[in-house]
Amino acid sequence: MEQKSRETTSAGGMEPVNTMSDVSVVDLSSFVNVELDVEDNNNGNGDSAERHGVSAITQALFQNDEEDEDESDDDDSGTDHFNTGKSGTQLQRCERHGGVTSSLPDTFQTNHLLFYERFKAYQDYVLGDCKPSEVKAFTADYLEKVVEPCDWLALWSTDVFDVLVEVRDVELKDLKACVRLVLPLQCDTRGCELTEESMESLLEATQHKVLLQELQVVYEESGDFDQTALALEHLRFFYKHIWRQWDEEDEDDDFDYFVRCVEPRLRLYYDILEDRVPTGLVAEYQSLLEKCSQCFQHFSVLRSGLSPDSDSELDNVSMVEGLKLCDQLETFKRKLHIIENPLLRYVLGYKGNARQQCVQSRGPRTSGMKMVHVVADSCSTTQLQSLLSARLLPLCSCGDTEIQFHREPVSAVDSCHQGDVVIILPGIYSVNSSIFIPDSITVEGFGFPDDVVIEKKNKGDSFVESTGADVRLSNIKFIQHDAIEGILCVRQGTLNMENCVLQCETTGVIVRTSAHLNMNMCDLYGSKGAGVEIYPGSVCSLVSNGIHHCKDGILIKDFADDLDVMPSITMENNVIHNNEGYGVILVKPSTEHRAPADSEDPAKDPAGQTAEDGQLGGVSDPPSPTSSSSATAQPESTENGTDGDVASTSGRKWQFSRQLSRNKEKSCSRAVQDLMDHQIFVSIQGNQFKRNGMGDFGTFFY
Repeated sequence: MEQKSRETTSAGGMEPVNTMSDVSVVDLSSFVNVELDVEDNNNGNGDSAERHGVSAITQALFQNDEEDEDESDDDDSGTDHFNTGKSGTQLQRCERHGGVTSSLPDTFQTNHLLFYERFKAYQDYVLGDCKPSEVKAFTADYLEKVVEPCDWLALWSTDVFDVLVEVRDVELKDLKACVRLVLPLQCDTRGCELTEESMESLLEATQHKVLLQELQVVYEESGDFDQTALALEHLRFFYKHIWRQWDEEDEDDDFDYFVRCVEPRLRLYYDILEDRVPTGLVAEYQSLLEKCSQCFQHFSVLRSGLSPDSDSELDNVSMVEGLKLCDQLETFKRKLHIIENPLLRYVLGYKGNARQQCVQSRGPRTSGMKMVHVVADSCSTTQLQSLLSARLLPLCSCGDTEIQFHREPVSAVDSCHQGDVVIILPGIYSVNSSIFIPDSITVEGFGFPDDVVIEKKNKGDSFVESTGADVRLSNIKFIQHDAIEGILCVRQGTLNMENCVLQCETTGVIVRTSAHLNMNMCDLYGSKGAGVEIYPGSVCSLVSNGIHHCKDGILIKDFADDLDVMPSITMENNVIHNNEGYGVILVKPSTEHRAPADSEDPAKDPAGQTAEDGQLGGVSDPPSPTSSSSATAQPESTENGTDGDVASTSGRKWQFSRQLSRNKEKSCSRAVQDLMDHQIFVSIQGNQFKRNGMGDFGTFFY
């Protein structure tokens, strides 16, 4: 048994670990990649030492440990399973907290595995390249190699009780274990009372068989049962978080189950766990899972009751209902797939306002008074005199306005009623919570944007959320760090933003359905998503802005399958440059007509990967004014109508003072034509596009 433990790997496999002669670490912004150059070595002592080094490096990389390698070599944490040369267990003990009266033993700590460990286990040992119909067979084969067949103790854990049992046999075909009670009875119960007789009766009813995923291996220091504990954890996690009832019945059973289903679901699980998914999207995903499960169960019951040879009216009615349920099930599955897939989650997000705001509009004060809120940590006499003469005296001249002082912006905005004004004096203000603006107020910085800085420290769905009917922001710099959904989200109403700087770290500005955004003379940069995300049914005016160094400049979302109203966009005199993907990209359903691919290179999606169902186009960078190229720059102008008649709107023009490279001219024309056909733009002129990685205009099909 000890020999078997030495030969198995941390993910539960049977292959021994070879020695490592060279390690190369590539640290990127979104992931960490480890490249191992391995060579065969038959020296047993060297093999053990090198495995220990692999363990240390693995921990340093995937636990974001800042310690040096020598310190990590002495680390015996719970996920250090590569160091199998040591005697005894490599898993930590999970202490039970059942109270003083609990007599149950401790179990292995296995539920804190990292994404990398679960990923490698499912990819290399449990599932491999199996099809959906082969999942159970592959899982049973994996368990046969690593699970002890008998004579080990475990806790039989359910929602109602934990009972100590002894495993006498394992039936891998059914993923069950034959168990017997350990006497005297040792158990913890939740909301019920159990006796030895009642438990024996329960086991007899199940023929003394329980599901393997309901067993937790009792802790033992020998190391003999480490792999059994890990295998049951992988099984338990898989059927709780990865497997879906309808997976096995997928009509297209000829695909790699791990690639299509396991990896995206596993990534989504850890993204949710690490607060990288908006709470509204998480709630929507859980709701869709529940609806899909109920629909599948209803469909399964209805299908089992149908007789294949019957022509009765009742069966005909049931068949029609079954077809409706089948269509509904496919719709739910498609929506789940959009959320699970990281790329589709980025370009589509979620459409509704699933996260209802707890902050309600206060309306005007009952007294009719208006308030000017002054935000300052400290203020010099010169600043105060300038503030009085420039802003406070003009605002308070009517006699129905009062002045209130605050030390930070959040409390000032939270104190506002409709019509109030917030004036923020120069300084750097660190805030720990989101800023909600439910009323029509004005928030302005007293000075230049770089002097009036609001920086968000803690995590949250978004930094600033606006739902007021007429909100105005000006002369402020917003710095975002951990906002999941965006630096600024206009959920409803109108937001007028002028002369602001938005330093993003995740998504930029989001304009939801039915919301209005007027963004003038602002500078937006650094978004790992799109600089501006525009949803259907919204109105967005972008004039004289800089949008740069984002993943994509402007992302326009078209949910034509559910919504008929396209966004209305004005783009004038903007400079959109140095974005990783496209300057402007339109997301549209793949069911619509798409032009054939004419470019020499395969189309790529915004993440840089080849997309089978995406035809993306772009415009090359303009030549330098001093360029000696023999090609002559030809400005192109195409009239774009939004009233159904393209030729009738001569005042609304596409203006490209650009030179098109020959191999991108056609693809750019298609992307521009897509935008024209959708009649999205009220006006688009005077914009400059420079050095956008994949082109200036593109289309992504989903």
